[in-house]
Amino acid sequence: MKKTLIIAEGGVNHNGDVNLAHKLIDAAYEAGADIIKFQTFDASLLTTFRAKKAKYQIKNLNEKESQQEMLSKLQLTEKDHYELIKHCDHKRIEFLSTAFDDNSINLLRKLDLKRIKIPSGEITNLPYIRKSISLNKPIIISTGMAYLSEIKSSLDEIYKLGVKKENVILLHCSSEYPAPIEKVNLNAMITIKETFNVDIGYSDHTKGIEISIAAVALGAKVLEKHLTLDNNLPGPDHKASIEPNEFKKMVNNIRNVDEALGNGNKIPSDVEIENRKVIRKSIVAAKDIKKGDIFSATNLVSKRPGTGISPMEWDDILGKKSNYDFKKDDLIKW
Repeated sequence: MKKTLIIAEGGVNHNGDVNLAHKLIDAAYEAGADIIKFQTFDASLLTTFRAKKAKYQIKNLNEKESQQEMLSKLQLTEKDHYELIKHCDHKRIEFLSTAFDDNSINLLRKLDLKRIKIPSGEITNLPYIRKSISLNKPIIISTGMAYLSEIKSSLDEIYKLGVKKENVILLHCSSEYPAPIEKVNLNAMITIKETFNVDIGYSDHTKGIEISIAAVALGAKVLEKHLTLDNNLPGPDHKASIEPNEFKKMVNNIRNVDEALGNGNKIPSDVEIENRKVIRKSIVAAKDIKKGDIFSATNLVSKRPGTGISPMEWDDILGKKSNYDFKKDDLIKW
């Protein structure tokens, strides 16, 4: 069984407090996530000072500050990154972060992470893509807000730079926080897989956990979900996140789905082999049959157990002469 890679998206839910980030690591580990992911950025390099916040950010924060002012409060320092990596190593959970500017990509290069994550907002940023690819790591790409043509353009550039298809995973997502259920379009994940012939995943911004579980059942190899310590904390993403207990429940459900998906071979399992004898039927005597009687639809019937002649051989038996005496309900034998 190959387990779904589960990413706890800590994002900026630490609110710029490294101690809160440490607590998110603990929560992700205890919930059973494989990876805890944060965001690495310099607000002044990520956005202009005139850039407005998204509607969901305004709604969740209800403040008049600019996007840059908001993000400047949510940054982690280089020292913070090293502290958090050390904590992750201790907990044996993978540290991951998404970079949003050139300096942050350079920092991730120094940190030598296992993989890189390209966010939805950067899928059309050619210089960013080229610099990210230079880290020479497996790539997870979120495709929120993207047309198939935009995904193709990014992949063309990525492959041109020497990245192999098996090192790319595309995540379907709906870039709204929280995302309305009716806007999820989960089948688009299948379209992405069929169009680009790569592994797929899902970055879930909906409330609750059922859509995450459904994505795994549909074939997601990676599942990313925002984690918060408290939905009521101030910040742009807490309302679109789930708390630790719910995250743990989601992980447990996904692991059950992992088990249930199996290898795809349609053969009876070992437990079914034994049950076949009890649940399937055999050809039996519908009434007493004497030696020399002709088998017919009036003196034969199909009943459990399935340890005798299969009813699939019904036509082969009809019209044949009985070589034995049978009592009612005896299994017929040749």
